Amino acid sequence: MRSTITRLRDLVPLRRLSTPEALRVAEAQADRLLRLSGVTGPPLAEDVIAGIPRIQIERVAPARALAATQWSHGRWLIIINGAVSRGRQRWSLAHELKHILDHPFVTILYPKGSTEPAEQACDYFAGCLLMPRRWLRRAWSQGSRDGRTLARLFGVTPEAVKVRLLQVGLIEPTALCLAKEV
Repeated sequence: MRSTITRLRDLVPLRRLSTPEALRVAEAQADRLLRLSGVTGPPLAEDVIAGIPRIQIERVAPARALAATQWSHGRWLIIINGAVSRGRQRWSLAHELKHILDHPFVTILYPKGSTEPAEQACDYFAGCLLMPRRWLRRAWSQGSRDGRTLARLFGVTPEAVKVRLLQVGLIEPTALCLAKEV
């Protein structure tokens, strides 16, 4: 049987991706991981990532960065800054998983000399995995409209919720700007 990582990597076309294509691939990978893990509602348990073979997670405090990933001794080591909030740690973990998925193809998928497209895809993947479109829309339609309430429900930061609400189209960009001014 093929590994979870291989099954997620299978969704990647092996060519340079435009930003919209890279984001669609990231969302498809997040959706597939959710289907493979059988998770149907928030919050996503860390075990979904920790349970992937050949992935080890370590928390370090204090740490110089929010997170980092490296291949070491036949496994992927994801180092998370344990001094930041739990929501930020969960985001970093999901973000680093996308780096693992992209690793063999990073020079093909994204332009050379710029890390921004890859980082954007990793952030988008984290949002899609931790706050899938359908889960977020369901919570929104059931009346959960407060950023802090949604952050607790999904186990992320209120800032991450605001960005994802904008991506999903549940709030307008002006609402995001107004929320920052308050």
